[in-house]
Amino acid sequence: MSTYDANKVILYALAVGATASDLDLVYERDLRVLPTFGCALGLWAVESAGRLGAYDPRSSLHVAQKIQVHQPLPASGSIEMHGRIANVFDKGKAALVEVEVTSGFFTATYTIFLPKMGGWGGDRGPSTTSTTDVAFTYATETGTTPELAALYRLTGDLHPVHIDPEVASTNGFPRPILHGLCTLGISARIVARQHDIHPAELRYLEARLTSPVLPGDSLTVESGTHNDGIYFQTLSKGTVVLGNGKAVFG
Repeated sequence: MSTYDANKVILYALAVGATASDLDLVYERDLRVLPTFGCALGLWAVESAGRLGAYDPRSSLHVAQKIQVHQPLPASGSIEMHGRIANVFDKGKAALVEVEVTSGFFTATYTIFLPKMGGWGGDRGPSTTSTTDVAFTYATETGTTPELAALYRLTGDLHPVHIDPEVASTNGFPRPILHGLCTLGISARIVARQHDIHPAELRYLEARLTSPVLPGDSLTVESGTHNDGIYFQTLSKGTVVLGNGKAVFG
């Protein structure tokens, strides 16, 4: 069970780039909840799996995310959620674990990469489908602030790699990195605006988290329509940081 109020909803919206002019995202009078807030609400299951010994959180990477929206989240309330290990895939030199969180409002799937834990002869899982043939007709650049990771962690992701310089250095980063779910939330909001859709109308979202972002770096979100949805990717300094992105709005 997760309980939140309008302040938490507004905090999340501000952390993924909503502005004071986005009144129904930052003002409790007619507040709408960004559906990607569900990814933040369900993160407890990923942390619980690590604490229970399913994997070592210190040597894991969040590499992909999906969310299917069943109905809009209320502006405040208590949400009952259930978490499970949905799949474990053997990638040879590594393993992938899919942690699934279900509720009456959304189903979120977190894909966790575990280096040096493969090789037992298990199912390799589905191959990644490339969307490189999609024509990106929109491109929007947006900045992040050096303080963004410190702000976003207040939405619930307290992993020290996003705030502690020593932990970041141990993991090979020059300084604390931005949360992948923050980059994803920013990107989903921008993709909606590129196509003249309200971001609260999101019904399905998926993306691979391919490279870290440092707080203060700029992001460029590219998107285009293709068949059954809007496809997108996000770049920072010329490197794809979110790939194989797909969004469906309703």
